[in-house]
Amino acid sequence: MLKIALHRIYKHPLPEGHRFPMEKYDLLPQQLLYEGTCSDDNFFEPERPNDKFILAVHEPEYYYDLVNITLDKRAARKIGFPLSEILVEREIIIADGTIKASEFAIKHGIAMNIAGGTHHAYTNRGEAFCLLNDQAIGARYLQNKGLAKKILIIDLDVHQGNGTAEIFKNDTSVFTFSMHGKHNYPFKKEQSDLDIALENKTDDNTYLKLLKDTLPKLIEDQQPDFIYYLCGVDVITSDKLGKLGMTVKGCKERDRFVLELCKNNNIPVMCSMGGGYSPDIKVIVDAHANTFRLAQDIFF
Repeated sequence: MLKIALHRIYKHPLPEGHRFPMEKYDLLPQQLLYEGTCSDDNFFEPERPNDKFILAVHEPEYYYDLVNITLDKRAARKIGFPLSEILVEREIIIADGTIKASEFAIKHGIAMNIAGGTHHAYTNRGEAFCLLNDQAIGARYLQNKGLAKKILIIDLDVHQGNGTAEIFKNDTSVFTFSMHGKHNYPFKKEQSDLDIALENKTDDNTYLKLLKDTLPKLIEDQQPDFIYYLCGVDVITSDKLGKLGMTVKGCKERDRFVLELCKNNNIPVMCSMGGGYSPDIKVIVDAHANTFRLAQDIFF
């Protein structure tokens, strides 16, 4: 059965002043239930994890400054949100959703987190709406529990996974692959193990050819026993924060290719949703919903 992390905290609005578009976290599960892609049994509620799982990735001083809301003003500004207890609690619970979904993926082949994809969070700081790096936390959890040895992170959000690249820069047990907009945030990129920087208005055919020429060989070379997939839909042409030229159909074909590759290679995959900022919320929800529809079709 497809298992999806969904906590009640996603369903309530954050305090005034949090600019990040949160509506999709409420509307997406509603859509999946309405259309019959998922039932209530598909969803599970993550909780607050043991701090040690987060501290395996993030520096204690940074983490406890977040928890105690004592982060200095300059560091807080880089995050882009006014810090609050509910915001920090939300990020901590997102991390637990990814941890538990990782275990479900090992059991069922795939699992999802409605939220997550917080790839701009570094070991010692947050950036761009990301406080804690959920997939990095999940990866280290699996390794420390002896559930995975070699992990591949496939980051296809339109923005480079700079925090993820920094966290694993000297770690050959986690391979970081980011395919992103060349002229988009972050403007000072980190170095992933493999980066593919795309020109503005890159279309479906160009994008998919690059991905299909790259990913099968990467999996063959690296031989991962677990994959994290950051499947942001901010690659589509209408996205307010993206500069690529993909269609919703092309984005769906991207997800189909990645998920079928994982299935055919018998590699468990855990998906975090990542970005999506089109002006029309229906476009965002439909593009994200495609990933869940494909997961059901391909794995179950």
